[in-house]
Amino acid sequence: MFKKIIRRDGSVIILAPKQDTLAATVQVMYKIGSRQETSALNGASHFVEHMMFKGTKKRPTTLDISKTLDAVGAEYNAFTSKDRTAYYVRADSTHMPLALDILSDMVRHSVFDPAEVQKERGVITEEINMYEDNPVMYLDDIFESLVYKGSSLARLIIGPRINIANKISRHDLWQHKKRFYYPGNMSIGVAGKFDEATMVKLLDRYFPVEKTKKQKIRINHINLKQKQPQVHIMSKETEQVQLMLGFPALPSRHKDLPALGVMANILGGTMSSRLFINLREKRGLCYSIRAGADSHEDVGSFAVRAGLDKARVLPALKLITKELRRLVAQRVSPEELRRAKDNIRGTVILQLEDVSSYLYFLQSQELMHDTIESVESKLEKIMKVTAEDIQRVAGNIIRWNKSNLAIIGPFKDEKPFKALLTN
Repeated sequence: MFKKIIRRDGSVIILAPKQDTLAATVQVMYKIGSRQETSALNGASHFVEHMMFKGTKKRPTTLDISKTLDAVGAEYNAFTSKDRTAYYVRADSTHMPLALDILSDMVRHSVFDPAEVQKERGVITEEINMYEDNPVMYLDDIFESLVYKGSSLARLIIGPRINIANKISRHDLWQHKKRFYYPGNMSIGVAGKFDEATMVKLLDRYFPVEKTKKQKIRINHINLKQKQPQVHIMSKETEQVQLMLGFPALPSRHKDLPALGVMANILGGTMSSRLFINLREKRGLCYSIRAGADSHEDVGSFAVRAGLDKARVLPALKLITKELRRLVAQRVSPEELRRAKDNIRGTVILQLEDVSSYLYFLQSQELMHDTIESVESKLEKIMKVTAEDIQRVAGNIIRWNKSNLAIIGPFKDEKPFKALLTN
């Protein structure tokens, strides 16, 4: 169970008590990510996230922040995505006042010291290098640059090197933070062991209600206009090739999203899925393969990704496209349908047993949609999915004129790959 409190300044508190634990998590989440940035400021949201750990008026250095949390054995970090930025502390529940104090201090009173900004440019540049040197991590960025081409969702969360190195100034970062870090664009969540009345008082102390009210940031909805297959090859001398083949799909509150989730599970969600059995177990064409869907407020994507030997890429792709076409042509069996539903149900229940995961589940919905659908409601929709639903959704999404193939490996010629993406 959870409780939602909307305060006068537009900020939202989510409380999810769980008494059979000794730990608690507090998380502050803002509706700001790379999709709200301009090209000139691409990377600013992630840069601001880094600067929040670089000192405040009360705690002037990174060490002042980290040593205080380390002293109580807390876990703490932050993340930036396409559409949200969050900061969290997970600790012994008796240290929640300290966790709230530090999080509040960071997001409300960070100083953005010019010298620290300059140092962090090098740190983020090294982070860019890390992603680019790791094909498994970088593949998503290449795929999304294709499927969301022409929109802000195609931009890198971390931003391009030139922006990080010298284009984004300290003033830009400060103004970016000032523009998006306000109560109406914020969700504060607490999950784990705590007393509700005491926690509300603590939240009011460390995140006081402001006098003015501003509305949450609203997105500009994206209209994807892809009309033909797209292939992007990042030519790199690797022994194992990483590839991702997919299509534009569904936004996060679409009525057919449960059917898409079940379809992805049947195709490549488990070690007994169609792709895993037919490509890895029967033919040994790949090491890893899976299918999944990703959703934003207004758009989404569905994709198959695989890691495989460079000599086996074309045979594997032929089988992947064959399995995708089979979803459109034939209904899944009752046994496959039952197994997929049971697997999703079990996976969701286990995942959300963790209070931090449950808190993220609640806050993300509130921040993106202003409403929260319960776990029980989501699972009920999954269990109602039919074989007819899956075939219909497959037919609507698996359209080869809207296919996108991203590859990282020792190739240069796109023609053999584009030939596979035609009916």
